[in-house]
Amino acid sequence: MKRFMYVIGCMAAASLVVSCGSNPNKAGSADSTATAAAATDEDQYITLFDGKTFNGWRGYNKTEVPGAWIIEDGCIKIQGSGRGEAGAENGGDLIYADKKFKNFELELEWKVDKGANSGIFYLAQEVPDKPIFFSAPEYQVLDNENHPDAKLGIDGNRKSASLYDMIPAKPQNAKPFGEWNTAKIMVYNGTVAHYQNGVQVLEYHLWTPKWQQMLDSCKFSKDKEPVAYELLLNCGGDNHEGYIGLQDHGDNVWFRNIRVKEL
Repeated sequence: MKRFMYVIGCMAAASLVVSCGSNPNKAGSADSTATAAAATDEDQYITLFDGKTFNGWRGYNKTEVPGAWIIEDGCIKIQGSGRGEAGAENGGDLIYADKKFKNFELELEWKVDKGANSGIFYLAQEVPDKPIFFSAPEYQVLDNENHPDAKLGIDGNRKSASLYDMIPAKPQNAKPFGEWNTAKIMVYNGTVAHYQNGVQVLEYHLWTPKWQQMLDSCKFSKDKEPVAYELLLNCGGDNHEGYIGLQDHGDNVWFRNIRVKEL
């Protein structure tokens, strides 16, 4: 773990700049190369959300941004439906669709309402008639103190920053609902690390026998969810790349300062 922190840490800065402003709910469809070039900062991070528009974003397996997602005070907000994963008719998960990412460092901030649940997906594929979590690892976003999912799973592996239902985030240093947390996800040649509030909380390795063992032991096992199992086993598809996504779990959740650096 320490070696991975050193190698990747030397490749990327970890500063966050707060964005402000709001604009009507609108999806963008700009060319990915032009968008990336225009939004790359001095540290070579690509800004995925400008704080004002949904440029580059759309719904998972959709052509537009679902109406449940809005921009509020410089943040992307999912408006809670109170229906959990069933969601509302105008809901659904959100993806940054202008570009797939392979080796990268993703940074963002998130906060949740009381009892709220969400997630950050990476290396996601769009699979017709299947949810995004069938193909993508999930960085859990959760109110650990008030959502029942925190008490499910094994050893806290459904608490915030965990690799959902597989590896618990340790130490567990999430802030209470209503407060901002920082998240960072690093992916480099199959090695993945999750960070929460400046601390590395887990590391694992995709496409290895250990990865298969973890899948065999989680809710996406071959016996329980054979389609998800096969997709996750080869996470990222043949090119080992995919979309970044945000989950609509039916609760109020905010995201801001979303940026990524390709490694």
